[in-house]
Amino acid sequence: MEINALPDYDSSDNPTHCCPRFHPENWDGQDLHFKDKLFVRARTRSIAHIPLNMGAVFKKAFAAIEDANALPDKDFVVMSRELSPWRAEHLFAVTHEVPNCETVRVSGDFDTSVFEGPFKNARHWCDEMKAGAEDAGKTLEATWFFYTTCPRCAKSYGKNYVVGLAQTH
Repeated sequence: MEINALPDYDSSDNPTHCCPRFHPENWDGQDLHFKDKLFVRARTRSIAHIPLNMGAVFKKAFAAIEDANALPDKDFVVMSRELSPWRAEHLFAVTHEVPNCETVRVSGDFDTSVFEGPFKNARHWCDEMKAGAEDAGKTLEATWFFYTTCPRCAKSYGKNYVVGLAQTH
């Protein structure tokens, strides 16, 4: 895949008028390569890995990104990872810097795997991605997740797809 490009994410297939329907075949088994890809960083609080303020943080971040007209038409992703049982960080892809938001640039290689199921399976997904990286002769640096739909839309669509992004070298 080209530098800083992401698989297709069809935002027009959106019967819920919230989260677009996710098409996993576009994302599974992809090799992504980022070089100074621009993101807005936000952090959430958790208790024993259970997010407390994710909805409010995502709503605030998306509002700031939309107000700044920085939401990409394509190449959309929100990458999330746990920093501890009490905190997580989320990177929202943007087209340019967003006022009053922390902007970061990410470089690295990411191998994608699409999973389906509840968040409680994330530990197993991490193990699977680590084994996949080792089988490919790579070292896993970090594990990120792209939660493709909110809980309400996942229930409506009958599937809860999550993209694992294994940052490797």
